[in-house]
Amino acid sequence: MPKVKGSYETVFIVDLSLGEEGVASVVEKFKALIEANGTVTKADEWGKRRFAYPICDQNEGYYVLIEFESAPAFPAELDRVYRITDGIMRSLIIAK
Repeated sequence: MPKVKGSYETVFIVDLSLGEEGVASVVEKFKALIEANGTVTKADEWGKRRFAYPICDQNEGYYVLIEFESAPAFPAELDRVYRITDGIMRSLIIAK
């Protein structure tokens, strides 16, 4: 049976109160997690952006966009890890 891969895109916002080193470590953690379970086709760090409305009493966050290919079961696991990781304010995973 051939391996089935899907094409996905994820955006997540990291809390700036972690400091520069904390933000960088969270971003690297998720890049490594995605690379371990699939293939990263594009990684784009948008940097610090202002929110349209406050999230967790904060007005800014660090945005990261990653496009990747993986097995269809991996996005559910990635979403679970986003939810239990301190410092992730919001996340979104979509199938392309």
